[in-house]
Formats: sequence, structure tokens, C-alpha cells
Amino acid sequence: MYRWVIILHCVAVIHARHFRSDYTYYHELNGWMKLHQMPTTWDDARQRCTLEGSVLASPVNNELLQAMKIVIGQSRAKRGVFTGVSDIFSPGDFFSVEGIPIGKISADWAPSEPDNKKNEEHCIAMLPNGTIADVNCNEPYPYICFKQNTPNMPTPYHCGTVDPEYKLESRTGSCYKFHRIGRPWPGAFKTCVAEGGHLAIINSDTEAQVLKEMYAKNPDNIVKAKYPHVASIGFNKWGETSSYSWLTIHGQTLQEAGYEVWEPNTPNNATPGEYCGSIYRSGKLNDMRCHEAIPFFCEKLPGSLIENEQDSVTDINSN
Repeated sequence: MYRWVIILHCVAVIHARHFRSDYTYYHELNGWMKLHQMPTTWDDARQRCTLEGSVLASPVNNELLQAMKIVIGQSRAKRGVFTGVSDIFSPGDFFSVEGIPIGKISADWAPSEPDNKKNEEHCIAMLPNGTIADVNCNEPYPYICFKQNTPNMPTPYHCGTVDPEYKLESRTGSCYKFHRIGRPWPGAFKTCVAEGGHLAIINSDTEAQVLKEMYAKNPDNIVKAKYPHVASIGFNKWGETSSYSWLTIHGQTLQEAGYEVWEPNTPNNATPGEYCGSIYRSGKLNDMRCHEAIPFFCEKLPGSLIENEQDSVTDINSN
């Protein structure tokens, strides 16, 4: 018996290394979960899980119900967590993000629920005792992301992620991904973080050349971007007056970071509020309004999502 426990543990660790180190593998689920303690809106929770390559977790079966109860019990989520169940597309028709109807969800309604208080409760939260209740989608709750293991799920590529769009660049030792769908600078920041990286920071002329070459491979397939000729990277102006410096998202001045080559006549704050950093296709820096949706570059170290084998696997029954 002990021998089989060891074998199963080893197999689980192998499986666990096929996703992300910030997720925990659960035997009974054959999948991974991650608790986000910071409360947020339902839509932001759904989006964050999607960006991480998972889904907003729902108690669609008893195994997930039990695992979610354990995670909630070990957290500060005293009111419970958002689930992936809502009726935002058709009031009264509750479905999980995977398309599973409320009638097939394993959890029971809490007493007096659902009540659709003030006709504003269109999302479902799971309470610490495992029951569910309808809540306001804009009322912040913690949430759990879930990734199901599948037979054809890819193993991590050389960048330590299952996302094949990240490419390792030998000249810098970092991995990069160019996002063709435009987002405002804060949305780009969130996307890169969710993917296990950060908005790209240029530390040398060589790195600027790397991004310039990547940009050149995407001449006309930019989506939802008002200005497809500039792309967000990881620096901004910390303040709104000339006395404030342009700093990278890691707190360095551009000079300290190693690259301070601006496009001619920039920064110029051409339209008031250009406090976020970007680059032109030339690889030179530019100031940009933070709310404008433009493409962007993410950067990550190859090992940023690699699993630590310790504490990577959890057995629901052991809790």
C-alpha cells in the first residue's frame, strides 16, 4: 500500500509540473487550483482565471465541491468565494463558465437563497459551508481558479509555460510574447502578470533590437488597437509634473535600467495625460496615454512558472 502511495505521489508531481507553480495539484480532481485572496468583481475574476489559462472554479461535481470547501476553510475568505456560475447572459438561467446548468451543480442553495435582492444578484458565490447563494456581481469576493488536466495537455515549453507564444531569446535570456490585441496600459500590466511575467523592460540596445524584430513580424495583424504602430512596455511616469521621473515597473530610472533612447521629439505629452511607456516599431521609447488600447510586450524569466516539487500536490482526503 505504501509503495502505491509513493508511485501515485510521483505521478502526481509529474502531472503537477505540467502547469504552473502557483497552482496546487489535487489528486481527486486530476487538476490544479489557485485561490486569489484579493476580492474583486465577478467579471475581473473570470478574466484573471482566463488569462492564467484556467477557469473560474465552480462546484460542478462533489470532488470540486469538497476541494473548494477545503481551500475556503484554509483562507481568509470568510464570506466565501465567487464561483463561475452566473445568469448574466439570460436572467434566471444560471450556467457555469463551462456551460453546466445550475441544476447539475453539486452544491445546495443556502437557506432563503436564491433571493435576487433588489433584482441585482446575477452571480453565484460559494459559502464556507459549501452552500451557494446569489450575489451582486460587482460586490468584491475572493475566487478560485481551476485547471483540468487533459490527456493532450502540453508540457511546459522552454519558457516554463504551456503558452507556446512565449519564445526564449538567447541574446537576453528572457522569454517574450507580443500581444496583438490592444489593451490599455493597466490591462496590459494585468495580462502579463497573469501569464507569469511582466510588461517588458528594455535593459539594453540588444533588448530593444529583440523587441523591434518581434514587432516587425506583426505588421498588419494588430487587433482593437487605436495606434498599432506603438506598443506598451514596462515603464511609466510616476506623477504628473516635470519633476517626476520615468521609472520602470521595477522602480528603476530608465538610465539605471540600461536603455533611455527616445523617439525624436518625445516624450512630449502631445495629448495631456501621456504618462505610460511604449515603444515605436523603431524600438525607441515613446510616451502614451494610459487608457489607449494598443498592443504590448510581455517578458518572463524561463523559470518563473516552474514547479517547486515540494508542497505541489494535495490530497483532498488528507485534509
